[in-house]
This record gives sequence, structure tokens and C-alpha cells, in this order.
Amino acid sequence: MNLKGRDFLKLLDYTPEEISYLIDRAAELKAQKKAGIAHRIHEGKNIALIFEKTSTRTRCAFEVAARDLGMGVTYLDPSGSQIGKKESIADTARVIGRMYDSIEYRGFGQKIVEELAKYASVPVWNGLTNEFHPTQILADFLTIREHFGKLKGINFVYMGDARYNMGNSLMVGCAKMGLNFTACAPAEYFPDQSLIDTCKAIAAETGASLTFETDPMKATKGADVIYTDVWVSMGEPVEVWEKRINDLGPYQVNKALMDNAGEQCVFMHCLPAFHDMKTTVGKEMGEKFGRDSMEVTDEVFESSRSIVFDEAENRMHTIKAVMAETL
Repeated sequence: MNLKGRDFLKLLDYTPEEISYLIDRAAELKAQKKAGIAHRIHEGKNIALIFEKTSTRTRCAFEVAARDLGMGVTYLDPSGSQIGKKESIADTARVIGRMYDSIEYRGFGQKIVEELAKYASVPVWNGLTNEFHPTQILADFLTIREHFGKLKGINFVYMGDARYNMGNSLMVGCAKMGLNFTACAPAEYFPDQSLIDTCKAIAAETGASLTFETDPMKATKGADVIYTDVWVSMGEPVEVWEKRINDLGPYQVNKALMDNAGEQCVFMHCLPAFHDMKTTVGKEMGEKFGRDSMEVTDEVFESSRSIVFDEAENRMHTIKAVMAETL
């Protein structure tokens, strides 16, 4: 399959066959890395990483993957680029596109990465926007396939705020790849109806199902995967914590929820996670609201049913596949 020159902005742009191909390629590249087989197939190329939102996993994954492929990397943090401030997005794209072989963007609105792609003369990759996080979903699906041996027919439950990039992208990915997706949250935290309608049309062709449930015990019965994310995203004001904790507290992933799902169920999280109070924000919010964890308990996060670190590692292998195939 030839994906050369393609942008990677959201999974809606890719067919199920193309997504499967990228997951297969990631598994192949992962096996080569584990075996110590060099795969510097893009020797001499250079990529630019524009990060308006900082990240541990995304930055490390892109940088290690790029160097494994033989490429040079320039990292531009929020203070290292004039994008949208002193230089328009279009001008930034046209300048960087003449110096680099590809551009990664991690930041705010999806319209920014779409505009970069419109004006750049090289492939543009979405490392995260407010609306979509497609590289994370590839890593999630590689991890699920490694654990269960398949994707189609997996019962997948997303707990918590499903209105933004993770809920949106997981719903799209499940619809594309034939998983049974359930969003479990108060109704006001469900994805946008227009995106739901788009995904329902896709699901009708792939055999996937989409369900929206407010009862955690009903939603998780028979789940193969229970997935959650932080309740307050990067860049949101601290004032929203109280409302989110009040609204989403009943949707915390705990042992009772995992047991309700069944022994086959695994726990996933895109990280970072507030499963204990060992972070500055976790400690501050925990003390303020009298909690020892937020979206997931430490008991579940540290259990043998948690595959979050397999998932985190797979960010690098799946990002490598996207870079390898689109360059």
C-alpha cells in the first residue's frame, strides 16, 4: 500500500484497510527494533516537531522513532516558534516545508494542523489537537490486538469526558475498525452529535456498534477494554476541577467496575494519569477535594489487568509506522 506524501491528521481521512496496514507496519517495525535490526530507511531526511502543548510520550516517541529511521529532528517548543503569533500558520507551513521533509504539530484547534497541511509542501502529522489524537489510537489498537489477537468485535468502553480528542478519536477508530464502542458519562459529556452521526454511518459498513450510556455498571458489563483519560485536560483552568469531579466522580474506574466487566477485561489510559497523589497537581487537587485518586484508582492502575505501559511504548512504534509510510 502506498501512503507516500499523505498527511496524517485524523483517522476519518483513512480507510479501515489503510489503518490496518499502519498497525501491521508498526508491529513489523517493533519486531525489528526488538531484534536489533536497523531500519534507517529515511537516512538524511529531517523533520520539524512543533509543540504548542508539551508532552512526554509524544515528543519521545517522535524523536526516537525518527532517529531509528535515520532522520534528524528539530523540536520547537511553545517559545521556539512564532506560529500564529508573529507569523501566520500558512507562512510558517510554507517556510518550514521548504527546510524539512515533514512537520508534526501538537497543540490546539484541529483547524491549525489542517491549515499547516494545506500550505505545507510536505506531509503533516497530528500529534494532538483539541479535537483529535490519531497517533494515540493507532497505539491503542496495536496494544489491543497484541493482547486479544484481534480488533473486530472487541467490546470497548470509554469512561468519562468523551467530548474532546480522546473520546472523538476512539469513537472514530472503533467505528472504522469494527469495535463495539460505548461512551459512558453524563449525557452532557458525550461527543458532538454530528460526529456521532458520521461514525454511525461508518459503523453501518464495518459492523461496529456505538452506544451512549450514563450507567457505569450497565456500560461495563462484558467489556473487554475499559479506557479512561484525565478529567481536566492540559490548558484548562483549575476552576473546572470542582465541576468535573462532581460530574465524573461516579465514572471513576475502580476494582468494582473491572470485576463487573469480567476477568477478560483490561484497563487502558493514554497517560498521564492521576491514579495517586504523587504529582504536584494530583496532590493539590486531592487535598482540596478529599480524594486519593481521580479518574482511576491506584489499585486498578497498578494491577495485572492494566496494560497502560505496553500502550505507552506502542506510541513510538505506531508513530514510526506513520512516518515510515508517509515520507
